[in-house]
Amino acid sequence: MSDIDVTAFIGPAGTGKSHRATMVARQNGIDVIIDDGLVISRGRIMAGRSAKSEINRLRAIKRAIFEYPEHRDEVANYLAKNHPPKIMILATSEGMIEKITSRLGLNPPSKIIKISDVSSPEEIESALRERREKKQHVVPAAKAQIQQNFAGKLVSQIRGFFKGREKDDSRNTIVKPLFSFNGKVTIDTDAILQMCRKLLELRDHVRKIRDIDIETDEDRISLSVEIDINLSGRSALSIAKTLQRKLRMGLSYFTGMEIRQVNIRVNEIFL
Repeated sequence: MSDIDVTAFIGPAGTGKSHRATMVARQNGIDVIIDDGLVISRGRIMAGRSAKSEINRLRAIKRAIFEYPEHRDEVANYLAKNHPPKIMILATSEGMIEKITSRLGLNPPSKIIKISDVSSPEEIESALRERREKKQHVVPAAKAQIQQNFAGKLVSQIRGFFKGREKDDSRNTIVKPLFSFNGKVTIDTDAILQMCRKLLELRDHVRKIRDIDIETDEDRISLSVEIDINLSGRSALSIAKTLQRKLRMGLSYFTGMEIRQVNIRVNEIFL
């Protein structure tokens, strides 16, 4: 996809990028927009899944930068198959743009547009105030397009900047996610430890939890567990692999963090 021309539309969260996305794209001759994990063309969702459909902020960030392999592959395959000549990617920073283009196999942007280039300071402040007070977000797609993609509340639908165009071409939808993008989210190691214990206690083959060692690096977790197990007709290796998979899936779901490794040490085996 080396010949797809990429334009970046950058601005802090809540400054009105999604609201103006269709207008900026049209002014630059672009029909395809990537915003918060979605590929949108002429008001229609073509591929992907909205970051605003996630249950917490950490998972939403990972969704927006295409860290989930199935999501990344779906969008990359769509771009490779349809090969739009130009696309516009919305992001909060140039660093976020770099992550998205790298994961989707795209070139670095040939053009960078900042929200301050298309909005006045008063308009940006108004957008930020709306976000703080109402905790509402804009998706540059028609309401009918996101009803099955969004887990939060659909608030209303508004016309974009291009009135009179073809149906759904310039509609935006206002939504309320299940979580807030505002502020900073941290997960204490003790909370992760309790999650691990609970996930292990739910497994019939775990006889005793002897030790759990957790290392965190930003939004990544490395886990080492020492346990006693009951075989109950299964092999120790099979049980350990199952526990690895369940811990990885459970922690990833509940924390939204990347699980770098899960090591299982079996201390004692009971028949």
